Amino acid sequence: MRTLSSLAALMIIAGANVLAEDAQSTYCTFDDNNDVTMQYYSRPKETPRNGRVWSPGITLYVQTPLVLGNSEIGLGAYSVHLIPDRKNWTIIVNKGVTAGASYNPAQDVARAPMEIGEIPDPVDILQLAFAHLAAKKCGLRVYYQKVGAFVDFAEK
Repeated sequence: MRTLSSLAALMIIAGANVLAEDAQSTYCTFDDNNDVTMQYYSRPKETPRNGRVWSPGITLYVQTPLVLGNSEIGLGAYSVHLIPDRKNWTIIVNKGVTAGASYNPAQDVARAPMEIGEIPDPVDILQLAFAHLAAKKCGLRVYYQKVGAFVDFAEK
C-alpha cells in the first residue's frame, strides 16, 4: 500500500509535464496485476533528428521492478528519450523527470536497442501502445511518421 501511495505521489509530481490537452497514456498489466504506465504528448514540441537524443515528453511509471535490455529499473517515475536513426532506434530510461529539464546522460538508468519497421500508413502524431506478451512481459510500440519501433519490458 505504501508503494502505491509513493508511486501516486510521484505520478502527480512528475506527471505535471504531461497535463496538456494532448496528453495520452498507455499501460500494461502483468499477470500479477502490477502495471507499467507511460504518459506522453501526442504532438511533441521537439522534432526527431537521426542519431540525436529525442525527448518527446514521455514519462514512465514503474509499479514493479522491470528489466529493459540488460538493465534493471526500480519503482518510480522516469523520463523516456529515444535516439532515432535510419536503421535502428534506441530507447533511454532516465531519472530526470523535472518538467522542462534538459536530458542528462549521467542520469540514465537503462538503454536498449529497439526493433524498427516501416508502417504502411504514416502518422503525424506520436503514438505509444503496450501489448501484454506473456505473464511477465509487455512490449512497447512507438509509432511516429513512417516508423514503428518496438522493445520489450520484462517484470523482474
